[in-house]
Amino acid sequence: METPLTSQKSIAATQPGLLSRRRWLSGRQIRRLREAGLAYAFLIPSIVIIGLFGLFPLAFAVYESTLRGLNKVVGTPDGLGNYFKAIDNLAYVLGFWIAAAFAVFAVRGVWGVLQEKRAYDSRPWPWLVPGGLVAVSVAIFTRFVFLLLPELLLIPTKLRGAANTPENFAAAVKDAWLLSVVQQSFWASVLLLLAGAIAAIVVNRAATRRRALPRIYFGQFFSATLLSIGAVVLGWFTWDQVNLAYATALEAGEGLDIWSQVVTISAGFLLLLAAWWLWESADEQASNMGLVFRLGGAAMLMVGGWVLIGELPRVVASGDKNWWQGLRATVYYVIGTVPIQLGVSLVLSVLLFQKIRGQSFFRMVYFLPYIAPFVGTAAVFRILFSGKPNAPVNSLLALFGFNSLAWLNEPNGIFRILANVDQSVSMAISGPSLALVVIMIYGIWTFVGFDTVVFLAGLGSIPKELYEVAAIDGAGTWAQFRHVTLPLLSPTLYFLSLYAVIGTFKAFNHIYVLRQGAALGTADTASIVIFQAFKRDTRYGYASALAILLLIIILGVTAINNRIASRRVFYG
Repeated sequence: METPLTSQKSIAATQPGLLSRRRWLSGRQIRRLREAGLAYAFLIPSIVIIGLFGLFPLAFAVYESTLRGLNKVVGTPDGLGNYFKAIDNLAYVLGFWIAAAFAVFAVRGVWGVLQEKRAYDSRPWPWLVPGGLVAVSVAIFTRFVFLLLPELLLIPTKLRGAANTPENFAAAVKDAWLLSVVQQSFWASVLLLLAGAIAAIVVNRAATRRRALPRIYFGQFFSATLLSIGAVVLGWFTWDQVNLAYATALEAGEGLDIWSQVVTISAGFLLLLAAWWLWESADEQASNMGLVFRLGGAAMLMVGGWVLIGELPRVVASGDKNWWQGLRATVYYVIGTVPIQLGVSLVLSVLLFQKIRGQSFFRMVYFLPYIAPFVGTAAVFRILFSGKPNAPVNSLLALFGFNSLAWLNEPNGIFRILANVDQSVSMAISGPSLALVVIMIYGIWTFVGFDTVVFLAGLGSIPKELYEVAAIDGAGTWAQFRHVTLPLLSPTLYFLSLYAVIGTFKAFNHIYVLRQGAALGTADTASIVIFQAFKRDTRYGYASALAILLLIIILGVTAINNRIASRRVFYG
């Protein structure tokens, strides 16, 4: 009778490689590889789409922001020049801070790996090799793209007139592809990717021998390595730009205070962060003395931080006036629309949630402004709030004895108009212009219906039994709303606030339709300023730099909102 041992010997004698392959990959491992391959096969289309239409435009915008030139997609390199034009020396502060943020996130990723190592008694460090190799491969592939892309974009300028033939185009593309630096970057990224894949298989095989379900740390080390590369590259690039600015100023016989402003403003923000940390940790103190010391220390650090960042107004004054005015208008627009539309929507949703007649009709009416074309409804608002004396809104004011207003043509601040003071009042304390207030009214009118419908969905998910229990305990209508409705509606409120803040920062269509030249740019938000730089001035590099700055601001505001609001969200 043939035993398993003799069977394996006979297999080894007839097919020497088969037994070694079986030892290398067992049936369970083959099944896992096939499942992983099938999962990645389904993910590849979405990864390609996100890469082409999401990540690539963003990366190209970053690259374009470092170029200068009118009517040129591929301009001459300018480093941080476009950012310097917009925010002056704050560009260097921002560069160092983003590099520091990348480094912090990389360290946090490694720290998370260490915590998992202690918790699960695993061996994560072998995964550093495949994760690091693939991260370096991605970085080199990014360099390959930005070496090849300019050469391809320059082809139309080379092939003009009779030279613009399919044969010449194909030859130009081939020449761009065969450039030595392009080839070196491409094949280096491919080889490193293959090496990372092989290393991942080897590490996974070795980990499987030790335990049935090994923990995989490829993603953590990949992201940490990629963030570290980004921190080093951005930090070195910013450092080089600062030294170049000093060298240029030295040749021109001028003086610069870049380093003093970088150090002062950065120290101020560090003190504010320390103050925030002390303030947050004050609740954890068991003794009143510890609470007082932490709150007092937070107050002193906050004062010191505000003193140190006192350089900001001077830096802002040296930047692009239109950009800072656009940011101020954007902040006014966010503050003047988001709280009001959320508050009104919450009240309307609670009212419409009651059993009243015509409930479906009112829901449809409130939602109509959101689904109506923005351009059309904005054009109607433009007619309603015209500055002519016989305009609909001015005619309505005349019935009550009020004077006509310029509305969309009014550049003066709303507080200045209400207080009826002269032009000497600063724009910073005069509030948003009347033209911007009209745009705020339009924004509130448009999005109240959308927020109301979402709130209604959130109210429908709250169990009615909770209200019955609260009523039995003696809770009135307000107490039920305060202690039942609001806590259980907090996830919806958090989502809508986040969605509204991001949407108002990016708002463009209705603002572009409603803005008037007579408002002197006081109704132009940041997105309008970016569009004007791109369309009217054809400064593609500068418009890209402004777009990146707006993206950084949105990410920062979103992170702060997430940090503050997520702690107050109750998921049941």
